[in-house]
Amino acid sequence: MLSSVLRSKRAIQVNIQIMRVFTKMRKLIIDHDDLRLEVQELRQQSDDRFQIVFETLDKLLAIDENPKQKIGF
Repeated sequence: MLSSVLRSKRAIQVNIQIMRVFTKMRKLIIDHDDLRLEVQELRQQSDDRFQIVFETLDKLLAIDENPKQKIGF
């Protein structure tokens, strides 16, 4: 992101290289079914793991705390 904001020649070259790498990665994933399936599986695993985290957080937030008794006046 920073390389797209900066205006130096080096930053421009870095930004171009980053775009080329992402383009090559996308082409590799499209061309290789097994790699594409692996990426989908990893995405599903991470979604499942995060789903568990979010469910646990929801449960923790839903727990009603008993009001504490005041001490003193």
